Amino acid sequence: MLMARSLGGYDYCGAMATFADAVRARPLVLDGGLGTLLEARGHDVSGVLWSAALLRDDPDAVRAAHAEFAAAGAEVLITSSYQLAHGGIVPGDEVDLLLRRSVQLARDAGDCFVAASVGPYGAARADGSEYTGRYDVGAPELGRWHRRRLRVLADAGADALAIETIPCEAEVEALAAELERLDRPDLPVWISLSASSDALQGDAVARAFAIAVSAPGVIAVGVNCCAPEAVAGALAAAPGGIARVAYPNSGELWDATTRRWTGTAGVPTALAGDWIAAGARLVGGCCRTTPAHIAALAASIG
Repeated sequence: MLMARSLGGYDYCGAMATFADAVRARPLVLDGGLGTLLEARGHDVSGVLWSAALLRDDPDAVRAAHAEFAAAGAEVLITSSYQLAHGGIVPGDEVDLLLRRSVQLARDAGDCFVAASVGPYGAARADGSEYTGRYDVGAPELGRWHRRRLRVLADAGADALAIETIPCEAEVEALAAELERLDRPDLPVWISLSASSDALQGDAVARAFAIAVSAPGVIAVGVNCCAPEAVAGALAAAPGGIARVAYPNSGELWDATTRRWTGTAGVPTALAGDWIAAGARLVGGCCRTTPAHIAALAASIG
């Protein structure tokens, strides 16, 4: 069952707002880089599970990091399930447990909406392919790979599914088919593309968005985990009549070979006003963005 909650002093027709109500009503502030914050707090997130390892090893740390973003003004908390998937180093039943735990930890962290993160195939491979879309499998295989995780997260009590950093049309196609198979039209979904992906250049972005908006439950499309300057052009390729989502990185670049960030960080949300004017209703930060960035964003659009 979808949760209905008050948020930021808003209610709608005297009732608690659902996530879809809130998105229609006004821009909502997303959180920032959960892994970045956990690392800053002294936790090791360098492994292939990234911040998801702490779901098992130190769940209180995950809850506390979510709470810091909530205190900074985030109205939507994205779970730490991004890099957690079946078929990897964690047994399937434990994956199910940790996926459900990721939702509960975010729920416990504050009076916020909770979006269950569904990361791309490339994230679980931990080889940087979520930024290239260079996969060795097609849409049918990708659909089967996503299926169990989608089902678990859809039933875990989140207010929405956040399907994030998708780098190619084939994976969007696979996810759209799995959302149809899921048969949960009551569960809001956003699908966010990896705008910097080699496979999503030119007309490919518009084609991927067209596939995304055809999927059941999708109420917003957009981009994340990209340079801030890539956001506006990508949002312009989204079809009319649907909300946009935008949460870029700090401006630094991830080197998958050395597994470190390079370049200079900026203010990732400095152009948020322009994104909102272009239809963005979910705005925040991704990798290397901090509670301070989210606090500044919340103040600027509050």
